[in-house]
Amino acid sequence: MKTINKIQTAAAGLAVLLALTACGGTAAGTQATELRKTQNTRDVSEGVQPDAAAVALLPETFKAKGEITVAMDLSSPPMTFLAEDNTTPIGVNPDLARLVAKKLGLKLKFENTAFDTIIPGIDGGRYDFTATTMSATEERLKVLDMINYLKGGSAVAVAKGNPLKLTNETLCGKNIGVTKGSTQQLKHLPNVSKWTCEEKGQPAINAITLPNVQEALTQLDSKRIDGVFYDASALAWANEQQPDHFNILEPRMDTRTNTSVAMGLKKGSPLTPALQKAIQSVLETPEYKESLEYWGLGESAITEATIR
Repeated sequence: MKTINKIQTAAAGLAVLLALTACGGTAAGTQATELRKTQNTRDVSEGVQPDAAAVALLPETFKAKGEITVAMDLSSPPMTFLAEDNTTPIGVNPDLARLVAKKLGLKLKFENTAFDTIIPGIDGGRYDFTATTMSATEERLKVLDMINYLKGGSAVAVAKGNPLKLTNETLCGKNIGVTKGSTQQLKHLPNVSKWTCEEKGQPAINAITLPNVQEALTQLDSKRIDGVFYDASALAWANEQQPDHFNILEPRMDTRTNTSVAMGLKKGSPLTPALQKAIQSVLETPEYKESLEYWGLGESAITEATIR
């Protein structure tokens, strides 16, 4: 497995604390007590059995290899990040990827890579699929088959106490951080800027593209940007860990788009039917809901693994 130094090198205390501090509690099935979530490396898929129908759909190459590779950007708690051992992938996406692999009867290999390099890596055959909080945009659907597995959403974080008195409708001309390659950068912020600002004769929202959310929140904390536009679940997690650093605007940003989150694999891949069947099987397990509840995302559960 590759390792990264993003959490350690993203500037200063806020970034480190976002990744390494968490509330107490344990997941179902763990023997630990009062173990911080960032220390809990339990495998939610332990004891889960393969789904015979999903296995039957597997291409022979995967059956022979016995392994499937998932690409993730392990820098966005609570969805996808590294435990305090700096080795074990934890969070919602690693949990669900492990469950999918178990349903396929395969070993799971994690590849930790920057978000904006995941799709080229899948297209080039380096990774089999991704589960990294990716939505099914028109651009992505040109090169990927995408299968829904969660509901998502976007929100804006502002400085503690909201000294600029910002709302979702008053971001015109402000410097708003987005992460490179994210849906917020590629689609949502340009669209929101258009209909809330530019079409009303106001200055556009100024997108500040940053490598990851830790860096974005660090810059917000030091007042180098006015806000951070990012995945709502990740911002809620970060705010839980660092309540004295920023506020999250309510309600979530209306991006006028479907908020489903999807796993992705190469367009037309022979793996697609098996992966869809495995994801559907996962959605019907108690472990699926247990994982979401554990990470504070119970409202994100869905019931149908629709191929987009």
